[in-house]
Amino acid sequence: MLVQALRLHLASGLRGGVGWLFALADQQMSAAINSMHDDPAHGWTIQKQAECAGMSRSTFALKFKQTVGASPMEYLTRWRMLLAGEKLVNSSSTIFTIALSLGYESESAFSQAFKRVMGCSPRQYGRRH
Repeated sequence: MLVQALRLHLASGLRGGVGWLFALADQQMSAAINSMHDDPAHGWTIQKQAECAGMSRSTFALKFKQTVGASPMEYLTRWRMLLAGEKLVNSSSTIFTIALSLGYESESAFSQAFKRVMGCSPRQYGRRH
């Protein structure tokens, strides 16, 4: 119900905005974002995301970037890293377990992505917070 209310509010005059909130007002972008949020560990590709939105791959990628302000894969990576940060702080899971739970096949690949997005290693992040 909240999402519907936000959609109505955004549709009532705030067109042309960029960001996650504005993307929720668009049913196609919302479908893709909700799919990524529901299953962040899924082996997402642009094609799979476009299918969730009911669009062609190229049209989806362009519209997503224009609406959200980031490419679909950049958005997904940021979402995964936010989830990882929460798990690093609030659970006793190992970095490897967190990596697997978010779709990474190795701790190394996960750690590189985490450092690129969050600005520090997963270990440093867990210690700081």
